[in-house]
Amino acid sequence: MDTSSSSMPSSPAPVKWISLWSSLGFLFRSPKILGTSLLLVLLTFALTWGGYMLAVRYVDGQTAGFFQQIPEAVGIWGWMKHLGWLVMKWTLFVISRIVAFYLAFILAYTLSAPGYVFLSSAAEKKHAGMAFAEDAAFTLKGIVTDILEGLKIGILGLVVTVVALTANFIPIFGQVIVLLLYTYYSAIMFLDYPTSRRRWSLGRKIGWLRRHGRAAFRLGILPAVVSLIPFVNIFLMALLFPLLTVYVTLNFSALEQAEQEGAAE
Repeated sequence: MDTSSSSMPSSPAPVKWISLWSSLGFLFRSPKILGTSLLLVLLTFALTWGGYMLAVRYVDGQTAGFFQQIPEAVGIWGWMKHLGWLVMKWTLFVISRIVAFYLAFILAYTLSAPGYVFLSSAAEKKHAGMAFAEDAAFTLKGIVTDILEGLKIGILGLVVTVVALTANFIPIFGQVIVLLLYTYYSAIMFLDYPTSRRRWSLGRKIGWLRRHGRAAFRLGILPAVVSLIPFVNIFLMALLFPLLTVYVTLNFSALEQAEQEGAAE
């Protein structure tokens, strides 16, 4: 009697990835969720734009004196100094805009978090139907936990921004490091919405990223790339944020369900 099939553990069925286009279709088929998304777009844009302008004005005010005296482009040495001055000026300009955007984005993320948690929960509930797991109990301890976890992610964002700013000065590889940092940080930011109602700690969220590294990269790469485009990033991120919230929530839910079913077997 062949017992090999019963002794060997069955491999979990591959999880069907929910594309960005499918998430967009899901949004348009849900009028209430779509209406909530439009309100959140306006809120996110207003908060990000306001924070961005404040940050840019502060940075420009602090660094304006560095570039008031333009080196004369006379002779070889003069041209070299002038070229170096131009490179430093434009490098600081671009980097300061990216950093200002991320600081403003973290502010907008923190202040608008309750709205996106609501959107994430509504999307997951509609998609899961009867299989939807109810939220953790609404208690004072739970509220304090949510606030502390939000602060942790905000602090992590500041650390990532500082590290990315430093890595930017490494030729070629620096830009790759920056993209990877922002990709996985973007993933954990959006994961915060579906995991918030489950009362997950930051450590547990990071553990999820480690177990699902490839999926986390797919979830975070688009917002990371968009965020690195100066000026346009403010408009695109505000517009895409609700869609990305739904996109990450649906795929997180599918991966979690598959992981739980695999553990049960």
